[in-house]
Amino acid sequence: MNLNGKTALVTGSTSGIGLGIASVLAKAGAQLILNGFGDSDSARAQIASLGKTPGYHDADLRDVQQIAAMMAYAEREFGGVDIVINNAGIQHVAPVEAFPVEKWDDIIAINLSSVFHTSRLALPAMRARNWGRIINIASVHGLVASKEKSAYVAAKHGVVGFTKSLALETANTGITCNAICPGWVLTPLVQQQIDKRIAAGEEPEQARSQLLAEKQPSGEFVTPQQLGELALFLCSDSAVQVRGVAWNMDGGWVAQ
Repeated sequence: MNLNGKTALVTGSTSGIGLGIASVLAKAGAQLILNGFGDSDSARAQIASLGKTPGYHDADLRDVQQIAAMMAYAEREFGGVDIVINNAGIQHVAPVEAFPVEKWDDIIAINLSSVFHTSRLALPAMRARNWGRIINIASVHGLVASKEKSAYVAAKHGVVGFTKSLALETANTGITCNAICPGWVLTPLVQQQIDKRIAAGEEPEQARSQLLAEKQPSGEFVTPQQLGELALFLCSDSAVQVRGVAWNMDGGWVAQ
């Protein structure tokens, strides 16, 4: 897949899954626009080493006006975006009755509402070109639930539903919309859960293996590289009739 001449915005791309996907798209020739609160200098250097200096915008995706500013930046500096990878996400774990209201609001804003806002702002230019790819990084938790993750599960189920609706609205165009639903990926969010187990007395390797054993039959983490390759396929002409799919890459989690 050759993405020369295409511009891709990847939200939450200064580390983890987002940076992995951005790297794969950059290797395929895309011009990248990064976003996130991590080490942006390191992320930009990594992408630049693959051939093109990326753009970067530090929009806080809880804020609609900042999202609009990011999309205006993309239009001004790069002529808009052809590919949107809605990846940004946060997590908080607590029972419903003890779930902090501000955490609920932040998770819904970043994990769900920002997907709507970036998509609605990218669509007019995609329609004008009759080509676009919107890929929403949902989660296996967009397909099944886990306890004490009510906000995250609600948001990711919402992402899957939004993906299907947008896919239907663009079904007769050159724009596709799909979701990728990863299982356990060794990201900072997942590492926090491993660290919690270690703090409770488990050995580091035991904490990792037990986390996987409880949900992911393969016993192996999904990698950002693998997710990036799937995203690249969804950008290709071969995937033009893949529309509204929630594609789980989860080591067998949902098959159980």
